[in-house]
Amino acid sequence: MSKSQRTLVKKTVFHTHFFFRKFPAFLYILKWLCISIIIGALAGTASAGFLQSLEWATNFRENHLWLIALLPVAGFLIGLLYYYFGKDVEAGNNLLIDTIHEPKGIIPFKMAPFVYLGTIVTHFFGGSAGREGTALQMAGAIADQLTRPFKLDRNERKILIIAAIAAGFGSVFGTPLAGAVFGLEVFLMGRIRYNAIFPAFASAILADWATNLWNVQHTHYHIDFIPKLELLPILYSILAGIAFGICAAAFSKIIHWMGSVFKSKIKYPPFRPIVGGIIIALAVFAMDTTRYIGLGIPVIAESFEKQLPLYDFALKMIFTIVTLSAGFKGGEVTPLFFIGATLGSALSLFIPLPFGLLAGMGFVAVFAGATNTPLACMLMGIELFGAESGVYVAIACVVSYLLSGHNSIYTKQKIGEAKNSRFENQQDSSISDFL
Repeated sequence: MSKSQRTLVKKTVFHTHFFFRKFPAFLYILKWLCISIIIGALAGTASAGFLQSLEWATNFRENHLWLIALLPVAGFLIGLLYYYFGKDVEAGNNLLIDTIHEPKGIIPFKMAPFVYLGTIVTHFFGGSAGREGTALQMAGAIADQLTRPFKLDRNERKILIIAAIAAGFGSVFGTPLAGAVFGLEVFLMGRIRYNAIFPAFASAILADWATNLWNVQHTHYHIDFIPKLELLPILYSILAGIAFGICAAAFSKIIHWMGSVFKSKIKYPPFRPIVGGIIIALAVFAMDTTRYIGLGIPVIAESFEKQLPLYDFALKMIFTIVTLSAGFKGGEVTPLFFIGATLGSALSLFIPLPFGLLAGMGFVAVFAGATNTPLACMLMGIELFGAESGVYVAIACVVSYLLSGHNSIYTKQKIGEAKNSRFENQQDSSISDFL
């Protein structure tokens, strides 16, 4: 290298160093953009593969209903897998949230294949579960492997997990904006970590884009009629929000209580899903319907098209609580969509709002109350149903969030800001402290 070339290199290095010292935000953006591209590509691809596998498993089961009789056996195998090889990843989403609060060892990569396999088996044999838990855990386990290569410190690792949660959620539901805010909102009730806002949004958007590149189709919902914004519809929305909040709190309380019952009565963990599987299989064959197992997407779509009976949401709640409390794998969110949408549709019997609008409000509001993520749920409602429903969705989500109290499906979620001044002494506590 000639003297002039060496001089040019030195000047370039000097000016680059000076630029990044003068404008440190550019270095931050560049670093997290690189990480977000990797997270987005990997999480989006993982979600695409998972969604396609889930669709295949659901279709195969619906065409071979005798498989449901093998649900107890499938549950036993899942229980064995986690008991002997997966105790360190069994906490699932709670492990991700705990890592954000108190980062410890790197999340084992095996969390991703274990939860993928467990969820597919659960759906293949007829359990009632969701998909968000699987997407979040796959994204979190994959993303945390970047900690060492990128030499991330303790605080940067927290941001990494938040970005991974945003990517997993945004890509599995096709709602990148809601996914980003969900990642920022879910681990700390009442507060948002703004230093993770760029990685969360970048990862969620890129992951959703990656999933779409694999030609994975997300379910779309349509609300036929949205009334003009007036006093009475607003009051009716508040009433609906109260019902959704009570439902969310009931779901959270009962699923934790049922989980403790299984643990206290059945000491050997692999036996728990056997009992849960027997209960679910017998109920399916006795009722002669698969309406309340799996994701339940057709019933969710149906709730936007006609008024459904009141018992639909209650039965889905029972099937889901038994499935997940017994130790089967999957998420709670899609069943919460089912519960909220069918409850909303049924509420049109008493509340004079269009059943489609009430279904959409319930779809996100029960979820908002059960996870304490009202902002994410508002955005999800707008992304899924259109901006015209935004105000009604927002009212339902806020009321549900406030009425659900300090309950959550995620026991490691901490109370950053109490919902009511009377409970300020609970601030900085975990939901698990009250169980």
